[in-house]
Amino acid sequence: MTPARERILDAAEELIASGHVPPTLDAVAQAARVSKGGLLYHFDKQSLLQALILRAVRRFDERLAAAADHRTVAATWLRLSVPGPHERELYRAMLSMLRLTSSGELDLPGEVGEAENRWQSMLATELGDPLRARLVRLAGDGLFLAALTGQPATADDVEQLIGHLGLPDAAHGQLPS
Repeated sequence: MTPARERILDAAEELIASGHVPPTLDAVAQAARVSKGGLLYHFDKQSLLQALILRAVRRFDERLAAAADHRTVAATWLRLSVPGPHERELYRAMLSMLRLTSSGELDLPGEVGEAENRWQSMLATELGDPLRARLVRLAGDGLFLAALTGQPATADDVEQLIGHLGLPDAAHGQLPS
């Protein structure tokens, strides 16, 4: 990706995290230090919002792919489901941005559904049981929602859950038997 595109996405992400949902193109251009024409060369409003969503999906994919190499997808899924304070604000803002889908102002890229299927498949492959994989996925979704609504689980809570579920966790010295 070009440096200007990355700056634009970084600026839009910061604006969203600070509560500008959705950010105006003028505000994004100013924050990215590009002209509005320069911004429009890369994105219109719809494609900018879609690019932000795809960027978040890509980041999640990268972390889960690395976890797959260590057979720790399920444990990583649960840990990623409890975002830190900065991520929490960004995700909360992106969640409110997704409300725009109901008004037709934003169409979710098809890659989002593909990613959900891919992540479910990664969990099922690791755990060897599609139902168990779905339960882990739903537990992660619940942790994520709790974090966004102001009641985040602690790191200890997540580690206890990982242990209780007997999930593979090479990162903490626990390999599946």
